Amino acid sequence: MKKAWLSILMVVGLTLPLVAGEASEWKIDPVHSSAQFAVKHLMVSTVRGEFAEVQGTAVIDEGNLSGSKVEVEIGSASIDTRNERRNNHLKSTDFLDVEKHPKLLFKSKRVEDLGDGKLKIVGDLTIRGITKEVALDTELSPAIEAFRGVRRGASATTTINRQDFDVSWNQALDAGGVVVGDEVRITIDVELIRAD
Repeated sequence: MKKAWLSILMVVGLTLPLVAGEASEWKIDPVHSSAQFAVKHLMVSTVRGEFAEVQGTAVIDEGNLSGSKVEVEIGSASIDTRNERRNNHLKSTDFLDVEKHPKLLFKSKRVEDLGDGKLKIVGDLTIRGITKEVALDTELSPAIEAFRGVRRGASATTTINRQDFDVSWNQALDAGGVVVGDEVRITIDVELIRAD
């Protein structure tokens, strides 16, 4: 479930002041990044979880944001919902099938600069070997110099339908409705380090 999710998610240095037209390389700091998701349970409550393993790279062209690129990998087995039994079910063939599909992947196709530190990152999200296009609404933080490097953070969100990725397990409720909702809200929080 989720998303990438992607994400997911991760051209956080796009507005860092650099020489116009000069491309720069960035790496996601996995220690300070994660991908969260939220989905309805029994139609009445929301279950939240996260993927702890997020890594990836970005190539950012300040003079031509549409030429910037980002690739992200999320370890599907790193899913955690604070319940071991539920975690194991989500890792099984009913959901993510982590043995056969150990990675959730996101690869950007284009970046739209919406101004005021906001971006739309459109790209391909792959879950269980199925690839669909998604759009990430992203908000950037200011860049800072810290720990002998230049860093920037971002929060990106999107909503996917898990059925689109063959994450289809469910059970009907006697009173109507189902155990697990189809819509999955994804939030990606990342920290990028510029590779000087």
